[in-house]
Amino acid sequence: MGTFAFRLPDIGEGVVEGEIVEWMVSVGDSVKEDDPILSVMTDKATVEIPSPVDGKVTSMKGEAGEILAVGQVCIEFEVEGD
Repeated sequence: MGTFAFRLPDIGEGVVEGEIVEWMVSVGDSVKEDDPILSVMTDKATVEIPSPVDGKVTSMKGEAGEILAVGQVCIEFEVEGD
């Protein structure tokens, strides 16, 4: 088992941060790649962020209303392999 730290991706031209609208998962949940995990609002739109991997959620960074910077770790998964 390994850990995968997912960073908030670049979600639009010129967007440098986003506000957490809603987490769609909780610590301990198992997710599949492309399952929705997080909704983020930017100054341009609200975007649903999909899981990049199959795995189990081990930690989440931030709560609804908090700001995440693009490139900041927002969630960690336990995944198969290293």
